[in-house]
Amino acid sequence: MAERSFKHEVEKLRIGKGEIFYGEGILAVTKALLECGVGYVGGYQGSPISHLMDVFADADPLLKELGVYFENSASEAGAAAMLSASVMYPVRGAVTWKSTVGTNVASDALSNLSSSGVTGGTVIIIGEDYGEGSSIMQERTHAFAMKSQMWLIDPRPSLENIAKFTELAFELSEASNTPVFLELRVRSCHMYGQFVAKDNKKPKYTLADALNNPIRDVDRIVLPPASFKQEQDKINRRLPNAIKFIKDNKMNEFLNGEREDIGIIVQGALFNNLNRALVRFGLSDHLGNVKVPIYVMNVTYPVVEDEVIKFCSGKRAVLMIEEGQPNYIEQSIGLQLFKNKSNTELHGKDILPIAGDYTIGKIEEGLTKFFNLYDNKVEFQPPEGIIPITKEDTKQLAESVPVRPAGFCTGCPERPIFAALKLVQENLGDYHISADIGCHLFSILPPFNVGATTMGYGLGAASASAFNMNNNNDKDQKRVISIMGDGGFWHNGLNSGISNAVFNKSDGLTIIVDNNYAAATGGQDVPSSRFNNILRKINNPIETAVRGVGVKHIDFIDNTYNVDKMVKTITKALTKKEEGPKVIIAQSECMLNKQRRDKKEKKKNLEAKKRVVNEKFGVDSKVCTGDHACMRLSGCPSLTLTYSKNPLREDPIATIDQSCVACGNCGEVAEAAVLCPSFYKAQVVKNPSSYEKIKHKIKKRIFTFLQNRREHKRQLA
Repeated sequence: MAERSFKHEVEKLRIGKGEIFYGEGILAVTKALLECGVGYVGGYQGSPISHLMDVFADADPLLKELGVYFENSASEAGAAAMLSASVMYPVRGAVTWKSTVGTNVASDALSNLSSSGVTGGTVIIIGEDYGEGSSIMQERTHAFAMKSQMWLIDPRPSLENIAKFTELAFELSEASNTPVFLELRVRSCHMYGQFVAKDNKKPKYTLADALNNPIRDVDRIVLPPASFKQEQDKINRRLPNAIKFIKDNKMNEFLNGEREDIGIIVQGALFNNLNRALVRFGLSDHLGNVKVPIYVMNVTYPVVEDEVIKFCSGKRAVLMIEEGQPNYIEQSIGLQLFKNKSNTELHGKDILPIAGDYTIGKIEEGLTKFFNLYDNKVEFQPPEGIIPITKEDTKQLAESVPVRPAGFCTGCPERPIFAALKLVQENLGDYHISADIGCHLFSILPPFNVGATTMGYGLGAASASAFNMNNNNDKDQKRVISIMGDGGFWHNGLNSGISNAVFNKSDGLTIIVDNNYAAATGGQDVPSSRFNNILRKINNPIETAVRGVGVKHIDFIDNTYNVDKMVKTITKALTKKEEGPKVIIAQSECMLNKQRRDKKEKKKNLEAKKRVVNEKFGVDSKVCTGDHACMRLSGCPSLTLTYSKNPLREDPIATIDQSCVACGNCGEVAEAAVLCPSFYKAQVVKNPSSYEKIKHKIKKRIFTFLQNRREHKRQLA
């Protein structure tokens, strides 16, 4: 169950030639792939391209009509290896994943793919996750493209361009027998727009054709001496062919301006930000009619030397706007200018930030410095009515606005796991805890502050392997704890973490957080998901896999909200004398997915006039002392503060707002920590039965009688 259904939008994928396609950027990519006659598609979900996988999953009937094979790959490495179908056969294939973290996982297969070269067009759609919207380390795909000589397209953001460059990516790949990266930034994936559609095409050459007509070419297998010939082929044939195709198809754009002495070179994806900045200088309009010459690099690798020299010719200076570091493109252009003995001055990171997001404001600052260097004294003038924010304003804002750390969703079943872990450490002392990628990584932040490192998806247990200290015969030696999610477990954690721990006789504890889905990437199914999926074989228990690789000490908890049981189970695993890896599988369904399903069901029952019960938790304001310990051990967004009506209490007390989903974690934590009895649960019943109505009337009369009697006694006193 993905976080969003695209079944309605999928119908747009059926529109034909001449019709207008309107929608989200990621949906435009899907449509473009079908127009290009793609034969197979795979990938691994992750922001900002998760929805591309979800769209293809929902489009299964259409894909079958067209003869397109779609697969949810087990990892990015599996997706990259899938592209080998295009090495020997002229079938078009596309895969997708999240930015550099996905490329790192896929790197072995990609290196082999780029070495052998491809026959059919192969495109890797990269969700580039750099800058202020990012959730990962700040690195760029550009480095890998350079390393393996794989061409990198970074198109100007518009749906028309996205569709156009998807088609050109396949053609470039086939013209140069090289896989191509199509890089889509966060904003491009989620922007809305339109383009004129074409008819969907069935693959000219299908996977069935390949199976029935097998081909084997030893020169395309990466093994000496073929691998030496492949390197020469990259440089002597594939690269020149790629550059010729880029030039012939005008993939990079030359935008003329009124000035001839200066110019700007920009990555395609940054053009919209640059144009907005130029508008504020009066040097462009909102349609991109610029007054300064601009070279738009929709293909950022390879750098086309002829085009660069042509653009820079006769100019005093050019400004290279390249987001991120190192400044690969700037270095390449600088070398080309030097080799061609050009007198054009090249500026880039000397007047723009070395690292970080190139927002419109940052580009405005760089443009001001650049223009002022070349006798064009300009100052940015903010639009009328807009007061610019100064550095002092920013400093005061940072000091006055409290930090709001990211946290788990309301009702998240992972919150009680880390509340229990925190209680265990209060009793047994602090432990080294290796964290992992996933929702559970929020545990490193307040109020839990649990976790010391995170090395990669599914690598929680592997990153604890150096602490395998069971051979030192020290009875007081603490065990290492590692965290792993169910998505990470199936991604590579089973092999690199659990199997490795068994093989090396580890004595540590691994807590596998099983919420039924790859929740952090949008709630996609994994092999251990428990609900119906007509396209995939699921319901493969994690416990079975763990036992299968030799783990003997396994505890299974099917209700993580039982904090007391969680505390006892973790304590037992950390203190038991038996050696060998310990695994706790903590299983409860992701609350977001559960709520999506329950809300649909409740809405359906309400419309049918059936009984519906909504539960809410609350805090008795007369009992709560304002200790706030419940918040320090929960951190639930629905648990907040309010002022007590009791004039003798100065401190605010706890309260629960309407976002509560009645998971019961706050009360469980309070009970497990022996905090206070102020939590209560209430039920709101809609369409109650006749018995419930009568029961409610009787209760109401009794309570009214007792309240009136108490008030009467108070007045007499």
